Amino acid sequence: MDEMTQLRELRADAPVPDRSALAPGRLRLTEAAASGRRARRLRADWRIASIGAAAAITVAAVLGTQIVDAAAPARSGPASSAGDLRLDSAAEVLNRAADALEEREAAPEPRDDQWIYTRTVMAQPETSGRVRFSYEPDSWVPYDNSAAAQNGKDDDYRTSRQIYRAADELPDDPAQLLDKVRSFYPTGHTEESPPEGRAQQSFRAMGLMVEAYPIAPDALARIYRALATVPGIHVTDHLVKDAAGREAIAITRKEDGRHEQREILLDPQDFGYAGMRFVVTKDYTYRIPAGRTKIPAQEFRAGQIVMSEARVEAAVVDAKGDKP
Repeated sequence: MDEMTQLRELRADAPVPDRSALAPGRLRLTEAAASGRRARRLRADWRIASIGAAAAITVAAVLGTQIVDAAAPARSGPASSAGDLRLDSAAEVLNRAADALEEREAAPEPRDDQWIYTRTVMAQPETSGRVRFSYEPDSWVPYDNSAAAQNGKDDDYRTSRQIYRAADELPDDPAQLLDKVRSFYPTGHTEESPPEGRAQQSFRAMGLMVEAYPIAPDALARIYRALATVPGIHVTDHLVKDAAGREAIAITRKEDGRHEQREILLDPQDFGYAGMRFVVTKDYTYRIPAGRTKIPAQEFRAGQIVMSEARVEAAVVDAKGDKP
């Protein structure tokens, strides 16, 4: 059964959502819910991509109602195991995180016959009677997933083994490292996946590297030091909540030509990957271009969380179905 058929069945008899149906990463979410595939690119106009099927719109509706707590107090005091870390500068946070990671010993690289287990939470706010969907939060993927890498995965798909080894070979020099990572996750060249600016490609590609599991601590340290040099990055001056309700450090960059920012969330205790979010930065109305669809205009408000996911567990296991 192809993915679009699965999506249509998922949507069967569900009402059309009334607001917040289109948001960054909707295509990624619906593909993950339907088939376990993790679409990564998120470069084309997500508002158009998200309406490829009615199911995509319906599944997307459950995520759009979270709003950042505007009354949350700014927090620039201690936020981590580093004790005196202040959330004033993204470069300071990332370099301090790198310092901590360099003190840790790396576990052995997984064997090719082992599996990577992850458990992911996606935000599902109350929807006032609207349709909700379920998905399987537990995932097992072969460490050496070569067959999948060769069989129609999205352009940004890399196996865990490919990422681990590529990260291990990254140079110390931040500029050279960014060049390597951009080559590893190249920009697009089509209307559906248009070219990105250099800084935006760097932030997206580095986010994919940070999210990878497993990754050696010294490799992640080099990645953080290079990420600190990407133009336009910031750190939110207080801890935010991830999709699992945990406090996290948000390393952010506004998407070029958009009203949203992409956020890489880090655990404030061990500086590991905690999750990701897309957050609206400015109130706006999005109207579907003429001839595309009859979906009504969509209203977005500053602070609205339009996509949020958290990785709550990750481990190397010996077989599919095993848990730590």
